[in-house]
Amino acid sequence: MATIQATAHAVTDVCFADIVAARQRIAGGVLVTPCVESPALSVIIGAQVFCKLEYQQRAGSFKERGACNALLLLSAEERARGVIAASAGNHALALALHGKRLGIPVTVVMPTHAPLVKQRRCRELGARVLNHGDNIAEARSRADLLVADERLTYINGFNDAAIVAGQGTVGLEILEQVADLDAIVVPIGGAGLIAGIALATKELAPRVRIVGVEPSRCASFAAAMAAGKPVRVSSVATLADGLAVPEVGARSFEIARTRVDECVAVDENAIALAILRLAELEKCVVEGAGAAPLAAFLAGKLDSLKGKRVALVLCGGNIDPLVFSRVIEQGLAVDGRLVNFSAVISDRPGGLADLAGTLAKCGASVQDIVHERTFGEADVSTVTVQCIVEVRDRSHAQELFAALHARGVRITSRSEPLE
Repeated sequence: MATIQATAHAVTDVCFADIVAARQRIAGGVLVTPCVESPALSVIIGAQVFCKLEYQQRAGSFKERGACNALLLLSAEERARGVIAASAGNHALALALHGKRLGIPVTVVMPTHAPLVKQRRCRELGARVLNHGDNIAEARSRADLLVADERLTYINGFNDAAIVAGQGTVGLEILEQVADLDAIVVPIGGAGLIAGIALATKELAPRVRIVGVEPSRCASFAAAMAAGKPVRVSSVATLADGLAVPEVGARSFEIARTRVDECVAVDENAIALAILRLAELEKCVVEGAGAAPLAAFLAGKLDSLKGKRVALVLCGGNIDPLVFSRVIEQGLAVDGRLVNFSAVISDRPGGLADLAGTLAKCGASVQDIVHERTFGEADVSTVTVQCIVEVRDRSHAQELFAALHARGVRITSRSEPLE
């Protein structure tokens, strides 16, 4: 956990008036999303929780705010030539949506492994989509070449002044929608969102704490705070792909560094569990980036906010359906509700039936059973089975293993989710 001591605000070219102007400019083009109380999340977190539902935007994320603002500020000549951006998906989607609405040609360069659902949707919205590199930094290098060759206007998804001002409108809305807040918890990728929200919040309600959350696999904001300036970090694939920015924006960092009160990092298991909790308790589908604020609470990183009134910015919901299904299973495993184990049972008739009967009597639901004869134990009267079963919780799993032991079933291994 990094606790940040506030000092005099850095001088930047984005001010509170720019956020107010952005709000007026994008009105009618971008939704004012709800910020609703969640009794269910409040119980499991131990704080009074309000969720800012940015995944309800038409393009599925908060990125619409900055993109719309930036496009509306272009000159007629810039509009005619078109714009370009490097994006893992959400900024690209936002530009594609509002570019189509405003008649502005849009080119997006996406990392090779950007979520397929985001790539497809950008093309459906009429954007030219190019794939290049393993991360945002590598995609940006290709975009820069096109800026020079085709005289396109580059719109940075997290460091452009108009983008930061647009994202700051989230902060304005939260403060109007929820009275007497103690903290706003915000995902951090390139830092444009947290910079805008922090700028707006500290202007209107300086006592409200701004807490950032980033994936431990790409903790670029914490690295920037340690170095005193943006630095490039190594980035590993993460469920929070929208936050996998190896280097935070210089402008955004200068705004955020003195206004963000705390920054924490979360691992993949916490993110998966948060996605599961939001689906189960809030009936919403969010991507890894959107689940990061809740993940920080579930991982015990924000116990200092227990008993407080807290807003979580659920920033996006553009998750590939196949990835979502895998993440739900991972979340169930992290939660102790999917159990993976190997056991040795009798290979005589009725051996498997006895195992299945024991599982059924315990109320466990069998997801998968695989026999392993060839590479199992030497005793040919027995067989190794690999089992995946669904249980209520960890204590139910212990009851199950005790029942199996009582029936003479020997458990040879149990698997836990890896980080």
